[in-house]
Amino acid sequence: MTEHHDRPLNPARRRTLMLLGAAGGAMMAPSVLGRSAAFAQGAPSGQIILGFSQEPTVFNPLMPHIEVDDGIYYAIFDPLFDFDPDGQLFPILVTEVPTVANGGISEDGLTWRIRLKEGVTWHDGTPFTAADVKFTFELPVNPDFRSFRTTGYALMRDITVVSPTELTWTMTKPFAPLAGVLASTFIVPAHPFEGQDPNAAPFNNAPIGTGPFKWGERMAGDHILLTANANYHGEGPHLERLIIRYIPDLNVMYTQFKAGDIDVIGLQYITPDHLTEAEGLPGVATEVAGTGSFESFALNMQRPQFKDLAVRQALYAALDKTSIIDALYYGVPTPTETYMPQQSAFFNPDLPPHAFSIEKANQLLDDAGWARGAGGIREKDGVRLAFTNSTTAGNHLREQAQQFIQQTFAEIGVEMTISNLPPAVMWGDYWMNSEFDTVVVGMNQLSGADPDTTNYHRSSASPALGGAGQNTLAYQNPRVDELLDAGAASFDPDQRREIYRELQAVIRDDLPFLPMFQYAVVKGWKEEVTGPAPNVNNRIDSWNVRDWRRG
Repeated sequence: MTEHHDRPLNPARRRTLMLLGAAGGAMMAPSVLGRSAAFAQGAPSGQIILGFSQEPTVFNPLMPHIEVDDGIYYAIFDPLFDFDPDGQLFPILVTEVPTVANGGISEDGLTWRIRLKEGVTWHDGTPFTAADVKFTFELPVNPDFRSFRTTGYALMRDITVVSPTELTWTMTKPFAPLAGVLASTFIVPAHPFEGQDPNAAPFNNAPIGTGPFKWGERMAGDHILLTANANYHGEGPHLERLIIRYIPDLNVMYTQFKAGDIDVIGLQYITPDHLTEAEGLPGVATEVAGTGSFESFALNMQRPQFKDLAVRQALYAALDKTSIIDALYYGVPTPTETYMPQQSAFFNPDLPPHAFSIEKANQLLDDAGWARGAGGIREKDGVRLAFTNSTTAGNHLREQAQQFIQQTFAEIGVEMTISNLPPAVMWGDYWMNSEFDTVVVGMNQLSGADPDTTNYHRSSASPALGGAGQNTLAYQNPRVDELLDAGAASFDPDQRREIYRELQAVIRDDLPFLPMFQYAVVKGWKEEVTGPAPNVNNRIDSWNVRDWRRG
């Protein structure tokens, strides 16, 4: 591995790295600036090829899915409203974002009212109405449906269609994160599910939305073609076609971008080892942008060896993440001790800093009674300190990080076997149903700018333990549950800040995942493409794809 410290930073890169904490502020999306001023509406023309290193496979946004699937959702579907890069909500399917000030939310937070835009239609020409929104809110809590999450929806009662463009409901208790939940809820139509098992409806493989692009075709393992929705209710789309190409090998994806075969390079972006070359490519724009995602070495808390806190502490002490960041990622990402983005007002800056120490790791395991056995691998009560580690095959930086981690873990008597899988397999049931031992994974656990992480950290949100949510680590902690409840019940920003900072401290002490770094990714697109913009409050590049255009 080559250290990057002697590699000179050009002024543009140095300036970009210095501004990471304000990612999103320098390049505002047309949706935020006022799309009428940004683009004159015209007939859609041309196409853009967007490259992803993972293959989207889940096309019903209410079913369990990961970030890459959002790349499709933002093109096909609309949420009621969404977060801009500054963390402010802007309307999409509603006439205005509901607030206490405009009467959309009652003073006690228990009564909600939304008013929908008129004249919106689904891609098949069916009118979009409040009944579709009601259906979208109710499906996730259907006990027979494989739901992405129930957080927020489970608290809704008396959902009432007042008119085709008006909907009301009451909450069983105040829930401050609801706006964030709704901002990441893609509205689906009711009519394709009539008389269908929602888990197996044809819609799930040929989705219909209100978004700027329609489903075209899917060639599994290669690409998805989307075509312009000529009847889109907002400005845009500006493109006739959007092609999302799946290229699992990051080096191959970069090579195709360099050759001009990809117009926008998305998840997992340009790897830092290609940054200097990418900055010098003719006709190409690059930007280092902070994101809300973080990389971690995540543990399946159902496994017996990880139930011992001393083991988790020892593994973290033996994780040389500074060397991984410097040697493999050229120092671009920022080390972190938490899941919370450093740009968030809820970020806890006072968490204990990580210190790499093989000596401390060995001492922790010795003191906890994990003795070295056959082959030098530690054992305790018949349990060997051995496990598999998985990530996406073809992500060469993660694969190199795994090999480095494997070597350092061996020094403390831990046997880690690398077992990588294609992305579509890795992030399917293997991840969703907690079939793994450990994984190297990037996650964004927030709903937009809201700090609530109920869907990831609440004890009842683990599918492997009979719940619904994204708690794939099967993590359970009563104090975490209490803090999540308290944070969701408070509308006081200062009080919420203290609650979520304590939550981060509890999770940092518990270590259900070993935090490595907050993402700072190298994004790239052809200079003739306009529209792509970083947004730390959204999980994927195409959050504003309605604004993208070519030329």
